[in-house]
Amino acid sequence: MRRTNFPIFRWAAIIVLLITVILTTVQLISYSRIRSNFPLGFQVGGVPIGGLNYESAAERVYSVYRSPIEVNYEGNPIQIRPAVIGFEPEVEKMLAVADNMRVTEPFWQGFWNYLWDRNIQTVNIPLNADYDEARIREYLRLEIAPRYNTPATPPTPIPGTTEFSDGDPGTELDYDRAVLQIIDALSSSSNRKVNLALVSAAIPNPSMSDLEVMLKQIIDASGFDGVVELYLQDLGSSRNLHFAHMPQADNIQPNIAFSSWSIVKIPLMVTAFRYMEDPWPEEYLALMEEMIEQSENTSTDALAMAVIDSNLSPMIVTEDLQRLGLVNSFWGGHFYVGAPLLQRYQTPANQREDVSTEPDIYNQTTTSDIGMLLEDIYLCAQYGGGALLAAFPDEITQDECRLMVTYLSRNQIAVLIQAGVPSGTTVAHKHGWANEDDGLIHTIGDAALVYSPGADYVLTIFVHHPVQAVFDPVNALYSDLSRSIYNFFNN
Repeated sequence: MRRTNFPIFRWAAIIVLLITVILTTVQLISYSRIRSNFPLGFQVGGVPIGGLNYESAAERVYSVYRSPIEVNYEGNPIQIRPAVIGFEPEVEKMLAVADNMRVTEPFWQGFWNYLWDRNIQTVNIPLNADYDEARIREYLRLEIAPRYNTPATPPTPIPGTTEFSDGDPGTELDYDRAVLQIIDALSSSSNRKVNLALVSAAIPNPSMSDLEVMLKQIIDASGFDGVVELYLQDLGSSRNLHFAHMPQADNIQPNIAFSSWSIVKIPLMVTAFRYMEDPWPEEYLALMEEMIEQSENTSTDALAMAVIDSNLSPMIVTEDLQRLGLVNSFWGGHFYVGAPLLQRYQTPANQREDVSTEPDIYNQTTTSDIGMLLEDIYLCAQYGGGALLAAFPDEITQDECRLMVTYLSRNQIAVLIQAGVPSGTTVAHKHGWANEDDGLIHTIGDAALVYSPGADYVLTIFVHHPVQAVFDPVNALYSDLSRSIYNFFNN
């Protein structure tokens, strides 16, 4: 029985030995191939290249880093090829580094480690790639943003009110973060998808054209059928609005000549400070306060005669206005009863034939002239610059301009422009109206610097009615116009 079982075990052993030799030979062949290629465990930019030859390794790395990345804009997937935005992996440089890092072991020692999967060192060559942040940013700006950004919508006037609707914030790319996100995706061998960083777009200001439409609608709804002219200047930008309007009349050009009445005291104040030197005499400052805050005509004449010239002060004030380029404004004679007209002035505004407010021959202005003078005072007081200091160097100082604004802001009457702004808002202004020869008011004006959280601005408004400018409805119109403009800047 033993002699018959022995051949079975022998053949079994031979078969096992034969299988072992075959498997060993296969492993030897595999190891021989691997030994001539990059070692197992080698990676380039996170891409495994172990066991690959140079060409295959390069192809694998290129296939990963030249494949498109996917950027997502609020659920909209967008494929971007790296080459389009200037991303190119430096594969040859990375493989050269990998080649220099090979460690050659004795054949049989290496085979033994390979056979038992031992001592396989993980080596990762960091990604080396060429890219251009400016090109990525430009791609986002030209290709992504125009298609997917949602523009913000500005507030718009609410018909029949002095209010503006709330604007809607839009959505736009956060370029700085998005560029970094894309670079990270391009530089990753596995995580090549990214949700683009977005920010809410700032709500833009309402447009001046919308404001103009709103103001004209307010004038029409008020029932005032005279002429209204308005000048608005945003003191923080170049935004400007200037129009004249009369219901059922088309295309009335602005720069209409109006009786300036007490508003002429603003340029008189400027000239007075030009003639005074610091320290300013207290009696002159007291006269100036009465002139601006109480609109005292007697104090006005007394100040002009004492500080500027006893006879020709109105003409000197007018010369200063002309020096500032305000050619439609003048003061032709003092306020006291019976004061002579020193000179009859012809201006581009009062020579118009298309519209006339029959302005007073003693004092006239336009909304833009007096508005620009207030802007000059503001720039002088706020920044120590502007046309006043340029036209009168060493004669007017920033401190004097600040004192002008102080006096104007003490003119607290709670009507006209001031009636349309919230309580506590600084309104540095001078108003003017008068009973004319027929005993009625025909022209009412107000010229103001308004200081608000949203913007500082100049606002001048004049109204004229050939029959009568009834104060209460005119005041309500002023209030609505002023409130709309305040809301425009402080929506």
